[in-house]
Amino acid sequence: MNQVPTIQLNNGIAMPQLGFGVWQVPDAEAAQAVGTALEAGYRSIDTASIYGNEAGTGKALAASGLPREELFVTTKLWNHPREPWGRDNVLREFDASLEKLGLDHVDLYLIHWPRPMREDYLAIWKTFEEIAESGRARAVGVSNFQPAQLERLRAESPLVPAVNQVELHPLFGQAELRAVHAGLGIATEAWSPLGQGKELLASPAVLAAAEKHGRSAAQVVLRWHVQHGTIAIPKSVTPERIRQNLDVFGFELDAEDMAALDALESGRRIGPDPQEFDA
Repeated sequence: MNQVPTIQLNNGIAMPQLGFGVWQVPDAEAAQAVGTALEAGYRSIDTASIYGNEAGTGKALAASGLPREELFVTTKLWNHPREPWGRDNVLREFDASLEKLGLDHVDLYLIHWPRPMREDYLAIWKTFEEIAESGRARAVGVSNFQPAQLERLRAESPLVPAVNQVELHPLFGQAELRAVHAGLGIATEAWSPLGQGKELLASPAVLAAAEKHGRSAAQVVLRWHVQHGTIAIPKSVTPERIRQNLDVFGFELDAEDMAALDALESGRRIGPDPQEFDA
């Protein structure tokens, strides 16, 4: 298996460009799935408090026997609308995530949604500054933030998010947002990097590139992410696919392939609109 390249975050920390996501993996299955991923060579694991599988993820991390410094663990604050998010509440949720994971620090901690209608992400970010300063998160960032929210953080905080994790795949390429990230020094991370399924992986452009390079459709799409410089966190519970999704560093898409995948842009989201989501 080829070595996974890293992206240097804006605080100098190196983050693997390809990681393993555990969204929708039940806690009872998370230990096995994450364990399989670690055995396959993944070193970056992405979870979140709302996924309900931090405990299972933590069991796999502990059972792996891998040195902590070889692992890159991300989790997220579920800043739900049922309570105000002052400092104490944010720290309580962060402590709970660390306890479930069985860790004394995470490598990346994210605000899961901006919820701009509530306008509390600035207060949350102030506590994230404190968490970053303490070293209990080696880096902090955001998820699903839009340009206006990123610009507001920049205007009101000295700390620039290290990462913005957003829906991103060839059907929804987020070119404008990626350009904003580049200008601010924020790394782009893709959730649902495979577009959640059949429409993308069955598209003629993807299948043609897969046939040309002797690769699977998923490998072609993940390679598209790699060549665009984004971080991707594909999810699977099938051992063969877990291993296959990591094996994308031994080939390269040519300019024609990249243009064909870029042309799949539909402008349609699979997930919620971050400007409206407040569930």
